[in-house]
Amino acid sequence: MTAPRHYPQHRFARPQGSTELILVRHGQSAPLVDGEPFPMRDGQGDPPLTPLGHHQAVKVADRLATEPVAAIYVTSMVRTHQTAAPLAAKLGLAPVERHDLREVHLGEWEAGILRRKAAEMDPIYVRMHAEERWDIIPGAEPSEDFQSRVVGAIEELAAAHEGEQVVAFVHGGVIGAALAHAADARSFAFGGADNGSISQLVLTPERWVVRRFNDSSHLTDVLSTALDAMT
Repeated sequence: MTAPRHYPQHRFARPQGSTELILVRHGQSAPLVDGEPFPMRDGQGDPPLTPLGHHQAVKVADRLATEPVAAIYVTSMVRTHQTAAPLAAKLGLAPVERHDLREVHLGEWEAGILRRKAAEMDPIYVRMHAEERWDIIPGAEPSEDFQSRVVGAIEELAAAHEGEQVVAFVHGGVIGAALAHAADARSFAFGGADNGSISQLVLTPERWVVRRFNDSSHLTDVLSTALDAMT
């Protein structure tokens, strides 16, 4: 008697020729201090990492050091360069800067002003979240333009790295825009990625697949240290 055929579950397999994109949010950046606006670059606030942010960068490098990374990308902001540095050193790769992966431009709320407005629960900030639009902020980059910029940049990376894995050190807004596009979700559905967290997309010309969002399991000791410092 012939034994019945079994049909086991299989793990997800990346389609042939697809690109695996790992998106890392930069580490914790310096706080805004009253009377000391952030340094600016290309019209946007450019704060460096804090000591905790540098530690988060090291933990990211430890987590990704054994991955088959073909290329590392950063934005024009110093906090992404600093976060990428430990992994780049481990892998012997020189990060490539992509200006089109920079954070959403916040108009009149650049130079760190957004952080103060958030702490004060400014009515415009509240409305921004209710309507899930960055351009509620006066002079901010139109939300459609921001997502189009991010999607276009990622499509170019995918075309340049067919069948490869790449890591991009980016910003929370960029991660949110990319994953919202992939999932056809609300604009802010993937907001709030932790500093140093990992998100993952698998990209083909036909579709984008979300594999991870806000994976911060490598930061457990970092979070514990931060909480201890607060108590």
